[in-house]
Amino acid sequence: MKFYTKACDGGDTDGCFRLGRMYADGQGVKQDYFKAVQLYTKACDGEDMKGCFNLGNMSYNGQGVRQSNKNTLKYWGKACDGGHASACNNYAIVNKKQ
Repeated sequence: MKFYTKACDGGDTDGCFRLGRMYADGQGVKQDYFKAVQLYTKACDGEDMKGCFNLGNMSYNGQGVRQSNKNTLKYWGKACDGGHASACNNYAIVNKKQ
C-alpha cells in the first residue's frame, strides 16, 4: 500500500488503480468503496483504462457512488475506446437494455 500510495501521489495512474483495487477489495486495508472510487477516478482521468473499467463497475453496482447507468456507460465507453475488451462487452450489454 505504501508504494502504491507514493506512486499514485506522484502521478502514476497504475499505482492509483492498484491502490483503488486494494480499497475496493479490502486487501491489506479496510474496505472503503468511497476511497476506491476516488482512486479509480484519478486513474481514469489519467487515461488508465483499467481504472475507467473498474469505475464503471462501481457505478453499475452502486458501490461508493449512486448507481447510474449513464455514468456506467460513460466509464465503460471510455475504457472500450481505450481498448479494454471487457468494457466493450459490458457496454454493449447495458446499452442494449436501455
